[in-house]
Amino acid sequence: MPETPATIDLLDELRWRGLLHQCTDEAGLAEHLSHRAGGGPRRVYCGFDPTADSLTIGNLVPIMTLVHVARAGHEPVVVMGGGTGLIGDPSGKSAERQLTSREGIENNVRAQRPIFGSVFNGAGLAEPPILNNLDWLGKVSFLDALRDVGKHFSVNQMIQRDSVRDRLHGREQGISFTEFSYMILQALDFAHLHLTRKVTVQCGGSDQWGNIVSGIDLIRRLMVELPMTRQRPAWLSTEAGDVVIREELERRAAAFGFTVPLVTKADGGKFGKSEAGAVWLTPERTSPYDYYQFWLNTADADVGRFLKTFTLLDRGAVEDIMARHQAEPNKRLAQTALAEQATALRHGDAEMQSAVQAARALFSGELSALDADALEAAIADAPSVNQPRADLAAGVPLIDLLLATGLASSKREAREFLAAGAIRVNGTPHDGSAPITTADLLHDRLTVLKRGKKKQAVVRWVD
Repeated sequence: MPETPATIDLLDELRWRGLLHQCTDEAGLAEHLSHRAGGGPRRVYCGFDPTADSLTIGNLVPIMTLVHVARAGHEPVVVMGGGTGLIGDPSGKSAERQLTSREGIENNVRAQRPIFGSVFNGAGLAEPPILNNLDWLGKVSFLDALRDVGKHFSVNQMIQRDSVRDRLHGREQGISFTEFSYMILQALDFAHLHLTRKVTVQCGGSDQWGNIVSGIDLIRRLMVELPMTRQRPAWLSTEAGDVVIREELERRAAAFGFTVPLVTKADGGKFGKSEAGAVWLTPERTSPYDYYQFWLNTADADVGRFLKTFTLLDRGAVEDIMARHQAEPNKRLAQTALAEQATALRHGDAEMQSAVQAARALFSGELSALDADALEAAIADAPSVNQPRADLAAGVPLIDLLLATGLASSKREAREFLAAGAIRVNGTPHDGSAPITTADLLHDRLTVLKRGKKKQAVVRWVD
């Protein structure tokens, strides 16, 4: 029976899934998130940096964390960095990053936005509120920032934050005032959300710890200052903000933060990389088939952790899968479950089934069973060559195609491969005695050649 919000302890769930790294006040946060504490669901936010037109599976870790926030009966909030992205977070960076244009940031925000709703829908949940911090940061003047916010920050403390200290101590790196000020903007995000939307918890990657702590400190200072001045800061420019500030000041709600760990691989390799590069969360960047294959290729040493982190399978299901996997590791049951669950969560059941079908077809050689889209996804990484379609009328020797595609370096080598039964055409063994004709086309436009178990190439017949 699936767990319900009443039975899910958020921190316990995150801890078991390997999604809890640090807390500002773990006991206080546990009580704050307890449904016994009253006050209704808590609002938890996480920010996402629009440095590209997609997010990678590294970003999937905080997205999954917000999914569990919703599953535990609380309210997740997504904040897209349309404002902070114009500056750039120095956290984890060894040098000054290149600033992206305003148009580029806007395009990236638009492109990333559908990812969140898709993952939440895949988890059977409604899309969370998705905010853009440019909506409030864009209204803050330089003087307002210095007068209302900057006065609460100690430079002595700022230079002790990891994101700043590492750059300051690197003689050739340094840090600009622009990036140095980033933590003020992120702190302002938390304060704005706390005072106008009653967001009481911020989560983020482990490299965001200093920024999260700065936001909590700013909130505490404002909660002391505002009752004394009874004035609304210039950067809180909505009428709704006035009302919520009064309510919030009366309640004195606390602010909390926690971080999620950086996911690593057991062999020390970088997580989220495939042979082709980064694994992205949009099909335009990484196809559902390649996404499925990435998870399917997970090492035994990692698959148990990844089942907890990147799927919604409960403890009993994960333990059962791992027990059966350990009994028969050659069947790779855990990797199959991970690939199916993770792909369905991001791309939906239909795309997951298509990826499974394509993987089975490539393994068995039954490529004719694939529809055009599934076939293209399955051969996307294979080298390809164009050949004149008109040549098919007289037939094209298979040896010539092995040379054209690079599957053989000479005619003698091609004959040896054919004699050894190492060559397949569209999944079927071929001895080269008959030429390739229109009968050997898949979807009337291509032929797939394979040498041995791994070497593959595509011939595309063009007019």
